Amino acid sequence: MSNTNRRDFLKFGAALPLAMNSLNLSAAGNRATPPRRIMFICNSLGFYAPHIFPKTQGDLTTSDYLREMETLEKLTLFENFYHPGMETSNHDSEKSFLTGVTKPESPTFVNSISLDQVLAKQIGGETRFPFLNFSIYDRGWGCSWNDRGMAIPTLHDEEQIFNMLFGEEDLKAKQEQLARDQHVLTCLERDITRLRQSGAEAGKLNQYQHVIDELESQLQHQSYWLHTKKPQVANSLSTDSEFEFSTKVHNLFELAKLALRTDSTRVITLSLDWIYGAINVPGATGGWHTLSHHSGRAETIAKLSRIEIDILSHFNQFLSDLDQISEGNGTLLDHTTVVMGSNFGDASNHTCDNLPTIVAGGGYRHATHAKLGSKTPLCNLYLELLHQYNIDAGAFGSSERDMQLLKA
Repeated sequence: MSNTNRRDFLKFGAALPLAMNSLNLSAAGNRATPPRRIMFICNSLGFYAPHIFPKTQGDLTTSDYLREMETLEKLTLFENFYHPGMETSNHDSEKSFLTGVTKPESPTFVNSISLDQVLAKQIGGETRFPFLNFSIYDRGWGCSWNDRGMAIPTLHDEEQIFNMLFGEEDLKAKQEQLARDQHVLTCLERDITRLRQSGAEAGKLNQYQHVIDELESQLQHQSYWLHTKKPQVANSLSTDSEFEFSTKVHNLFELAKLALRTDSTRVITLSLDWIYGAINVPGATGGWHTLSHHSGRAETIAKLSRIEIDILSHFNQFLSDLDQISEGNGTLLDHTTVVMGSNFGDASNHTCDNLPTIVAGGGYRHATHAKLGSKTPLCNLYLELLHQYNIDAGAFGSSERDMQLLKA
């Protein structure tokens, strides 16, 4: 392998998924209790606050957007979360949605590992896909960032995702790919031996070793699943072309449901971002980004609300579907924590305070609406989620403490 190819691989390797500490590959069916899953959804342009937050504190039936949710008793809407250090971040704040790293607009910004990847390291190793990272379209990054702060490429083509999850595996092509990756691994191991012998600096050696460890873990994981048949499910993706944006949101939620139901993964992120161009949903057509800058104009807010209502209608259907799938002594929703939020509290003014944050499912005793007494770092909730999934972390991002907001 040429030096150029090795450099290219090391560059690509910076975006490789997080390596598992160990591969615990027991079948989920052998578990005494159902496995726990988690999904994070970032609605990158937020929600119009007067319509999502309830008019009467503690009563979600007074929320214009949420009162019709079919699983109200299994969700909590939190009010007063924020990400510190985002005052001038604008749309770049989405990069920090699951990391909490400050000043993402800075030219010297370096992100950190995202919450989903920490969880994937803990609970992802038993499934064919340690995590899935969905997005509306390919903008170069989504919600997931590896432990070197590099964006993990998103999955955004619905048919390709379905085939990846459930399509027939081309064993010959997969074996050839694994052989190529094994050759890369051999070359990298030879390189690091030479670097050690030449007295290379520790930082360079650590970078090489980290990529080697990740690739080795990936190869073990992929080799294990190579001869395991994928689940067989009917293709239930919508082909409605009248409302393409709405159809895509529906399909990504449908793929998430299928992936969770078949235990193909236990960690999913979904980035709902659409900054450029017009979209068409029932009742409105226009640029989502343009409409989000409504400046209080009633006509613009009405169109924006149609987009937000459409997104939440698919979210409602997703939660309802999960709650109708029996599993153990409960439902799939009871064993799946679903977090829906945003990097924006007010997209019209690009403010990152009072982030609307919904936690659904997970088997918690939900409060339906919890208004925190003061501005609270969203990473406090993230730290608590790590603890809920038995990850012993003292801090995460801008967290101050585990507030024990989620009652089992």
